[in-house]
Amino acid sequence: MAPANPSVAPSAAPKAQPSGATGVLVLADGTILWGIGYGAVGAGAGEICFNTAMTGYQEILTDPSYAGQIITFTFPHIGNVGANAEDMERERRAAIGCITRELPTQPSNFRSAQTLPDWMAAEGLVGLAGIDTRALTRRIRDAGAPNGVIAHSPDGVFDVDELLAMARGWPGLEGMDLAKAVSRTDTGDWTGGAWTLGHGYATEDGGERPHVVAIDYGAKDNIFRNLVAAGARVTVVPATATLDEVLSHNPAGVFLSNGPGDPAATGDYAVPVIKGLLERDVPIFGICLGHQMLGLAAGARTMKMHQGHRGANHPVQRVGGDFADGVVEITSMNHGFAVDASTLPAGVVETHKSLFDGSNCGIAITGKQAFSVQYHPEASPGPQDSFYLFEKFVGGLK
Repeated sequence: MAPANPSVAPSAAPKAQPSGATGVLVLADGTILWGIGYGAVGAGAGEICFNTAMTGYQEILTDPSYAGQIITFTFPHIGNVGANAEDMERERRAAIGCITRELPTQPSNFRSAQTLPDWMAAEGLVGLAGIDTRALTRRIRDAGAPNGVIAHSPDGVFDVDELLAMARGWPGLEGMDLAKAVSRTDTGDWTGGAWTLGHGYATEDGGERPHVVAIDYGAKDNIFRNLVAAGARVTVVPATATLDEVLSHNPAGVFLSNGPGDPAATGDYAVPVIKGLLERDVPIFGICLGHQMLGLAAGARTMKMHQGHRGANHPVQRVGGDFADGVVEITSMNHGFAVDASTLPAGVVETHKSLFDGSNCGIAITGKQAFSVQYHPEASPGPQDSFYLFEKFVGGLK
């Protein structure tokens, strides 16, 4: 059921607060969208983006790649299967909050342990319902991702001027290194494998396995689970681990994880490590931010995208290198920056390309066992077309 006082479209949003409004979105350009708040009480500033996935809202909200972002869900019925401890992608949230068309309904799922609003309140995530999310998505599509503030006050009392100043004072994601804020700070072995109904997450079965050192720039846990499922033994190190620290584990290969923020900023400390690994011919596999880090280390540049790619239905075509068979994969994506394909130097092959906008979605370095993709082959949520990438990486290790 829709909130009693849903907001009007962004282009016509009034500044006058309607009766019953307990939530608000204030954009840096002065646009004000009123609605019904839920989840955590308070306010948070970030970049407003949209995600087109129809399932997996809990995994999305706990994906560290969403640090500094407020997620607009285009699918109207968010929250109808509740929340549970198994579907967390990290122990703590990184996103600021979310915007939905409808208020979350009571959950109907045997795995549900909490309602979405109760879970969000416990996690510090602010929710806002009653917004015309299709109109807001069109605005982002046409004008780019704006900065803004999402706020929830059960008594409906807001200082709009203060919220506007907060929105305008937020510096934006360009130039912002967020990997350090969401990375694990210690080193440890990862043993959890793939999840199955009735059994939960599998554990590593022991024996001799290729040792993968995973650099955590803000990784989703399911990436580590997929590395284990593909046959690897995994040790996770922080984003700021030095080359010597990585090599001290004697890795058969190194994995570069996803993560938030501007890759050029994270590259200040990550790229020298990756260059050192390439010089020593250590096999490398990167995903999302890890893909961008490999691109920077290889000599390419990254760029801020107009609206980014976020959803579980993005078509990507294999176009080069070992992936030149033309096959199209349906993929899960979450990124607002991309490797600029026009800057790829000689010896770096574009392997995958988005069929939505032609942007780069994969590279491989000639003569090296080093490749990466922009999308998320571990899904969570999303299709599982791309699990073969984990098998290719782990299967090639000695």
